[in-house]
Amino acid sequence: MNPGSSGETSASGHRFRLLGGRRILVDQEGFLVDPQAWSEEAALDMARERGMDTLEEVHWKIIRFLRHYYFTHGKAPLHRDIRIEMGTSLLEIEALFPGGLKTGARRLAGLPNPRGCM
Repeated sequence: MNPGSSGETSASGHRFRLLGGRRILVDQEGFLVDPQAWSEEAALDMARERGMDTLEEVHWKIIRFLRHYYFTHGKAPLHRDIRIEMGTSLLEIEALFPGGLKTGARRLAGLPNPRGCM
């Protein structure tokens, strides 16, 4: 059983995890089912699980941009949008998050699984 997992799994593979001191429903790949359930504390717990001791301001800037864009536009930003907003290369941004943008930064930002958004 994963740390923070309650062990309850639905037929869809969703399960509750203890993240940021709250029970949060995640999918089979650890993405939050409801982006509104996200908190900075949950992001920190997920980052620690991925081997990140802390999130620096550059991480938070990207996470906040992803969340703002998602809630403004109803979808995750394109890589081009992220690169322009951050003023740096995608390779530099990808290097900041284990799993890169799709499975690293998006997961920490509490956005839905990219596989479910196609």
